[in-house]
Amino acid sequence: MVKNSSFNFKKAIVLLGLGLSFLANGQSWEYVGSSAAISAGNSSYNNLAIDAAGNYYISYYDVSVIKGSVQKFDGTSWSYLGGSAGITTSFATFSALTTDNQGNVYYSNQASYPSTGMEVRKFSTGSWSLMPPASTTSLTYQALAVSSSNTLFAYGSDGSGTVRRYNNGVWEQVGNAGFAGGATFAEMMVGSDNNIYTCQVANGSVSVYKISANASSTDSWTLVGGAPVGSAYSSDNSYSDIALYNDTPFVVYVSSTAEGRKLNVKKFDGTSWVQVGNANFSDTVVNNTAIAVSPNGTPYVIAGIWDSSYSDHGRNFVYTFNSSTGNWEKLGGDFISSGVCTFNDIAVDPVNNYLVVAYTQNGTVIKRISLNSLAVSDVKNKDTFTVYPNPTMGVINIKNDKKIRSAEVTSASGQTMNAKITDQKVDISGAPKGVYFLKATFDDGKTSVKKIIKQ
Repeated sequence: MVKNSSFNFKKAIVLLGLGLSFLANGQSWEYVGSSAAISAGNSSYNNLAIDAAGNYYISYYDVSVIKGSVQKFDGTSWSYLGGSAGITTSFATFSALTTDNQGNVYYSNQASYPSTGMEVRKFSTGSWSLMPPASTTSLTYQALAVSSSNTLFAYGSDGSGTVRRYNNGVWEQVGNAGFAGGATFAEMMVGSDNNIYTCQVANGSVSVYKISANASSTDSWTLVGGAPVGSAYSSDNSYSDIALYNDTPFVVYVSSTAEGRKLNVKKFDGTSWVQVGNANFSDTVVNNTAIAVSPNGTPYVIAGIWDSSYSDHGRNFVYTFNSSTGNWEKLGGDFISSGVCTFNDIAVDPVNNYLVVAYTQNGTVIKRISLNSLAVSDVKNKDTFTVYPNPTMGVINIKNDKKIRSAEVTSASGQTMNAKITDQKVDISGAPKGVYFLKATFDDGKTSVKKIIKQ
C-alpha cells in the first residue's frame, strides 16, 4: 500500500489549474515498459516511488521467489534493483518503500518467522545493505518517510503505533508510543514545517497526529484538529492514506458500513477537518485506496470497486477533484485495469509529467497517463513569462511583460521552498538538486507555473 515520504514524489502531480482536469480525460492509460505484469509471477503489497531524476521504483511481495522484490524503471525498461529478485530473507508482505534526495532507496518489511519486527534495507552505490531493525516486536502495518535533511523515519504498528528516527546507526523513538491507540493502515509523511504527520485507523476512526521531527521519546503527539477525520472502515483492504499540500493534510478513507463504505476525502483547514467535494462520492463500495495531491492543491484518488453485484467488481479507477464544479471526475476513462485487481498505489513522474499507478492483476502492473497538456502551465501566459537559465545552478532570471503580484517555489512533492524572489530573479541556491516549480500570480489574477531544474 501507499508509503509516504516528503521526497519520494508519490504525492506530487504537476497540473496547471484546478478547473482543467477534463483535458486529461481525453488521454488514456498506457503500460510502463511492458504490456504485461512486470513481476515474474503473482504479487501483492505494491509500493511505488519516483525520484527527482524521473526513475520509477516498485516493491512488491514476489510470489515467484517468496520474498520481497524491488525493480527500477530507467525510462526504457524494468530491472531488479540490486541485480536479482528477492532481497528479503523470506516472506515480505506488509512493507514500505521510499527514496531520499541523494539517490538512496529504503525498503522495509514485516520480518518472517521465526524473526519478528520490522526489517529495513538501504540501496546505495549499487547494492542493498541490511540496516538495524526498526523494531524487533511483532508488527504488520508500517510506513517509511524521509525529511528534507535526509533523516529516515519508520512507523510501525507495534505498541499500538510507534515512530522511530534513524540517527548515527541507531533507531530513536519519536514521541510517546501508542499515541493513536492503534495503527491499522499506518501511513506517514514529513512536512516542510519539520513536523511528522501520521495517518491510521483505530477504534473505528481515521485520525492524523503530528509531532516535531526533532521530538524526543518524552514528547507527546498532537491530534490534528482535536478530533478524528471521520468514521472509517478497516477491513477488506479498505486503506486510508494521507498527502500533504503546503503542510496541509489531505486524507482519503472508506466510510464506515453505516455510510455505505464509499470514498471520502477531507483536508485540514487550520481549525477542523472539512469535506473536499461530496461525501461518499464513489459509485459503490470501494477498497485499496490511495491519494496524491498536486503542488496547486488538487487531490487525486485511486480505488477499486469491491461490490460483487457490479459487473466491474474489482476494477480500479482514478478520481480527480474539479474545483470549478465541486465534483470528483474520473481521469483517463472509467477504469484502468481490465479485471479484478488489488494493492493500488499512485505516484507522479515530475520530470516527464506522467501520473503513474501500480496494481496487482496476475502480477504487478504499472501504467501511466500523460499530463503534458496540463503540466506545461503556460496557458494564456505562454509568451509573457519565461525563466532562464534552466537548468540552473541556483539563480534564475525572470522575463515577463506583466507585473507579478506574488510568487512561490515548491518542490515536486509540494513543499514550499525558502527562496528569494523578486520581479526579475529567483534564488534557490540553498535548495538540493532536483525539480522545482515557480508559480507566479499576475496583477490580473492569472497564474503561470514554470518547471525549474536545479543542478
